[in-house]
Amino acid sequence: MSENNPLRDVFDAIADPTRRRLIRLLSEAEEIPLHDLTERFSMGRTAVSKHLNILKEAGLVLDRKAGRETRYRLNAAPLREILAWAAFYSKFWDTNMSRLNQLFEEEEE
Repeated sequence: MSENNPLRDVFDAIADPTRRRLIRLLSEAEEIPLHDLTERFSMGRTAVSKHLNILKEAGLVLDRKAGRETRYRLNAAPLREILAWAAFYSKFWDTNMSRLNQLFEEEEE
């Protein structure tokens, strides 16, 4: 589970390509109204809203009402959990690749 919000795991939230695209779109703007986000997908408003709610449950998206519309913005802080996870495996692969290179060099000698 996410340390930011126990309702939804961050890894689960970003597992879907549509949600990753929503994160990308939100990262490129300060705030985006729901209707603007919906225009960028080949699905209805309800489907986009469901994806946004999953991101919201993971703490990745914040929303606010502005009159009759809902505006969304990215909260990137929970992505640190993914960065930390990937960094561990990056170090793992760097170490193993260094060992492999060392073996190749020893065989060439």
